[in-house]
Amino acid sequence: MQSFGTSKEFIKGAEIEWEVVGEGVKRKIMAFDDRVMLVSVHFEKGAIGALHDHYHTQVTYISSGKFDVTINGVTQTLEEGDSFYIPPHAIHGVVCLETGILTDVFSPIREDFMQGRTY
Repeated sequence: MQSFGTSKEFIKGAEIEWEVVGEGVKRKIMAFDDRVMLVSVHFEKGAIGALHDHYHTQVTYISSGKFDVTINGVTQTLEEGDSFYIPPHAIHGVVCLETGILTDVFSPIREDFMQGRTY
C-alpha cells in the first residue's frame, strides 16, 4: 500500500472544499492515516450511492437526512442518528430520501479517494 502520511491533528470542516463525486453527491476527506479514514459525504434528495463493494471495513453514521441503505441485498430506511456497518466485500449502496450527510469511517484508508491528492 502506498503511504499517504497523515492529516493534520485539528481539522476545520469549513476549510475543506467539497469534491463533486456524482450527480447530487459530494465529499470531503476529513482525516486519515494509512489505517483509518474519516469522510463526510453530502447527498441531495434523490441522489444515489450506486451498489458497489470494496475490501475496506466501513462504518457510517447518518449525520443528517434519511436514506434507504442496502447491504448484501437487504434494505432498511435509516435517518439522522442511525448508523450501519459494512464488512469487507459486502455489496452496498444508498438512495437519499431527504438531503443529508453520511459520515464514513474506512479501514484501511481508501487509496482510490487519495489519487491525485497531495497532503
